Amino acid sequence: MEKYKPVDFYNVDQHFSEEEKMVRELVRSWVDETIIPNIEEYNEKGIFPIKIIRDMGEMGLFGCYLNDYGGAGLSHTAYGLICQELERADSALRSCLSIQGSLSILPIFLYGSETQKKKYLPRMIKGELISCFGLTEPDHGSDPTNMATKAVRNGDSFILNGAKMWITNGTIADMAIVWAKLDGEIRGFIVEKDDNGFSAPEMKGKHSFKSSITSELVFQDCKIPVDRLLPNIKGMKGPLKCLSQARFGIVWGAIGSAMCCYDASVKYAKSRIMFKKPIASFQLVQNKLSWMLREITKAQLLAYHLGRAVDSESASPEMISLGKMNNVDMACKVARTARDIHGANGILNEYPVMRHMANLESVSLQGTHDIHNLILGRWITGISAFD
Repeated sequence: MEKYKPVDFYNVDQHFSEEEKMVRELVRSWVDETIIPNIEEYNEKGIFPIKIIRDMGEMGLFGCYLNDYGGAGLSHTAYGLICQELERADSALRSCLSIQGSLSILPIFLYGSETQKKKYLPRMIKGELISCFGLTEPDHGSDPTNMATKAVRNGDSFILNGAKMWITNGTIADMAIVWAKLDGEIRGFIVEKDDNGFSAPEMKGKHSFKSSITSELVFQDCKIPVDRLLPNIKGMKGPLKCLSQARFGIVWGAIGSAMCCYDASVKYAKSRIMFKKPIASFQLVQNKLSWMLREITKAQLLAYHLGRAVDSESASPEMISLGKMNNVDMACKVARTARDIHGANGILNEYPVMRHMANLESVSLQGTHDIHNLILGRWITGISAFD
């Protein structure tokens, strides 16, 4: 197989530090050697080997932008480049990083007690403890404020009842960060897999994110000690801040999917012979490839400037919303165009485009475009259209 050729038409690479490029190359090589040769099998069988998570931990990818508890102390831009290389292979890898790093490690780091941080973070960062994040519910997807999951104090314990849905890594997780209402306020709790009343059945029958383990979280009088409450946060501010960090990763990850589809399309167009010449010589195909290059280049520039804004702590949640929405929309259209260039072959697992195309339909729902448009609309007008 011809080697992957990353596209960088505007030479954005010159703006990355040597450390950022070194980390990207480390992850790129691991993806090429370990994941790409096996990802179609994982997708076909619906599996996500735990060894992948251990490897990611050994490379220092989880919580990589933290300086404490074993974090690598990298820039947020470096984290974005990691997400780009992981999602170039498959959205399941970037999703795993988002869940473990942004949605589980980050809330404990920001809102946990020192005892909780010392107990969980070093092992989570190493990939020794697998975690998941429970916010979305069957009846409250884009409206988590009205969640039904509740916690009640009972002596030296909390009793949780409710359910969460669309939970990456839930079935294989050792622990979960769960958001539930306590005395009418949204609070964060650490639930461990062996807690009585807790189960995490795997969701089957997916046509997208097939190599990702997706689960429900069910709490039936689930009893956890009081010291597993995250003490330093109340309300939706906590989970929303963590979701913003995860969506920042998606801004970059979507570029990885698009770059993979573009690279596959260029190779295919040069090798596919039609009417005694490669289809790359046809004006219609060149027009599509030119459009793909244009859109990827714009997305790269957006991601770079957003990354530097996050590094300097000058980025707003609205900026992340725009970036996530724009780049995922771009990647979805690039994947569909790539499938078109590949013709009927585009649906075969010999090529990566249909898998990326299906995965990106789910990525677009990890904070829907409609909700992000309303976030931007509120910023533009000062008027909330959410209710």
